[in-house]
Amino acid sequence: MSGHSKWSQIKRKKGINDVKKGLVFSKLSKAITLAVIEGGGITDPNLNASLRIVVEKAKKENMPKDNIKRAIEKGTGSNKSQLKQIIYEGFAPFNIPFIAVATTDNTNRTLADLRHTVEKAGGKLANPGAVSYLFKKNCLVVFDKNETKEEDVFNFADKLGSVDIDQNENEYFVYLPFEKLGQATESLKGKQFKSINAIYRPTSPINIPSEDEYNKLTSFVDLVEGLEDIEKVFLALK
Repeated sequence: MSGHSKWSQIKRKKGINDVKKGLVFSKLSKAITLAVIEGGGITDPNLNASLRIVVEKAKKENMPKDNIKRAIEKGTGSNKSQLKQIIYEGFAPFNIPFIAVATTDNTNRTLADLRHTVEKAGGKLANPGAVSYLFKKNCLVVFDKNETKEEDVFNFADKLGSVDIDQNENEYFVYLPFEKLGQATESLKGKQFKSINAIYRPTSPINIPSEDEYNKLTSFVDLVEGLEDIEKVFLALK
């Protein structure tokens, strides 16, 4: 068991301030639609693990049922959305490698907006493959220590073939191969857990910089994640 990323811990405390509140529903709608498209048009969350995960997120954010329904419908039929997920790579300030996950129906717009924002914040975009080899796509399941016994967490991790288990004062973090996302979602039915997400975890994380550097990196992530098409930014930091 290794110590969980200090960067992740600090960022998590910021809650949904990582994006402007007005963008939350828009991003969730895109994620729901994309989950339906990538799930082969399956609109039943019980049969589409990715859809179930994002619908649960939407419910936690009090997204209206009608909004969820419309987002699901956009992923089906002859008029279905052309949304797709794109991975962008680059270097944040202080040459820290990053991956930005975008959900978009207009890649030209997304690339232009992203490049402008990244450069404005002191970073630069890179060609595909420039930094992606420094990350591994995982499924991350988070458990609250006040709601889940350590034994149950380890049993879950062992059953799913976890690649790592971390913890901090309040939470357990179980890292699984990304391919286990659907199986993990099924196994979590009826269990207490905080979240389950696909993440890009750095394989050789860099030590967290000085406080001033950290503040600039935080501002960088906030600016990039403030773009409507950007779902999440991952830095190669410990």
